[in-house]
Amino acid sequence: MNYLEIIGYIGSALIAISLMMKNIYYLRRINLIGASTFAVYGLLVGAVPVFILNSFISLVDIYYIIEMKKQKEYFTLLQIDKASDVLLNKFFNFYERDIKKFFPKFDISKIEEDKSFFILRNLIPVGLFAYKEISETEILIELDYAIPDYRDLKNARFVYFAQSNHFNKRGYKKLTAETESEIHKKYLHKVGFKESESNPNLFVKNI
Repeated sequence: MNYLEIIGYIGSALIAISLMMKNIYYLRRINLIGASTFAVYGLLVGAVPVFILNSFISLVDIYYIIEMKKQKEYFTLLQIDKASDVLLNKFFNFYERDIKKFFPKFDISKIEEDKSFFILRNLIPVGLFAYKEISETEILIELDYAIPDYRDLKNARFVYFAQSNHFNKRGYKKLTAETESEIHKKYLHKVGFKESESNPNLFVKNI
C-alpha cells in the first residue's frame, strides 16, 4: 500500500465516521476534514471528478459551519414543579437507556422539585439537571444530562457559568459530582471540575 492509497482510505474513513455522528456541528467538521483529504487524494491521482466533488463538499461544510457559529441561540432554565411532571416523565422515559449509561444510580422518583430543571435551547428541552443539598454551601449533582444531538458543551457553559447565580443566590459555594464513567470524567474536567485527591471518582468545582 503506497501513501496515495493511505490518503484515500483516511479520507473515506473520516467521511464514513462523520455520517455516523448525531451532532450536526461535529458531523460537518469531521466531514470537512474527510472531504478535504479525499479532494487532495483525487488531485494527486489525477481523478478530477473526485477532486471537484469533494472540493465542493468541503466548501458546503465550511459555509454551514460558519452559519452555525454565527447563529445566536436562546438558553433558559425551566424549573420542574413536581416529580410527577408530565414533561419530566416523558423526557426521562424516552432517554432512560442513554441516561443510565452515565447515571446508572439516578432515581427519578427521588427528584427534588426545587432542585431540578430542564435546560431549554431555543425552547427545546435539551438537558435535564438535578442535584441534592449536602450542606448549606455544598451540593451533589445527581444528574447533568444532555440529549445526544446537543452535546457540544454549550448547555454546560450556560448552567455553570452564565447561570451560576442560580447556585450563588442559594448560598452554594461548592459543586460536587461522582462518576465512574471515563467519558463523564472528561466532561467534568472540561467544565471546570477538579478530581478529588482522596477519591478519583469524586469531582469538585468551587463557585
